[in-house]
Amino acid sequence: MPVPADPTVLHPMPGQPRVVQLKPLVKSPLIEVGEYSYYDDPDDPTAFETRNVLYHYGPEKLVIGKFCALGTGVRFIMNGANHRMDGPSTFPFPTMGGSWADHFDLLTGLPNRGDTVVGNDVWFGHGTTVMPGVRIGHGAIIASGAVVTADVPDYGIVGGNPARLIRTRYSEEDVARLLAVAWWDWPAEHITEHVRTIMSGSITDLEAAAPAGGPRA
Repeated sequence: MPVPADPTVLHPMPGQPRVVQLKPLVKSPLIEVGEYSYYDDPDDPTAFETRNVLYHYGPEKLVIGKFCALGTGVRFIMNGANHRMDGPSTFPFPTMGGSWADHFDLLTGLPNRGDTVVGNDVWFGHGTTVMPGVRIGHGAIIASGAVVTADVPDYGIVGGNPARLIRTRYSEEDVARLLAVAWWDWPAEHITEHVRTIMSGSITDLEAAAPAGGPRA
């Protein structure tokens, strides 16, 4: 019988410590990651929570779906990076201490775009940056070096600074079909049986391979 990959193994590739699965790595209650999503970094991928998720003081969350591929240097800028922009200076004086801390109320109520949410099966190229509150759709591709400042549609390809939609991978009709199939929610055993179809088959092939009764997480 085909055996699924183990989603609880930190380093899934023998001899390649640069690759980590994020679900067994992440400890912060403010970060949620689906099974099999991974990060690749030749330096220290296990420091993902501190080196790649920045200014994350809450309450907003970072949510990453299943089967996402994160290239080296992908960074998520969270809402704690915001500064006031409605006065002459953007400098955060109260954070420096002394009597300046008496004015900490000036740092409350900064604009908050909410959670940063990444769908399933998203590919992030090397050195991409995602700004606070962005929502990235299922099956999207984020080009290397992109700075994502706005939402990305399902199966969209974006690139540049600020990132702009280059094209979508499929027509609207085909995107709807792919979202209906939602292969990432199939049981791991069923995915294992149909890896070749998921990676290289047509949408029709994928629909034919779907488990009876539709996706089941």
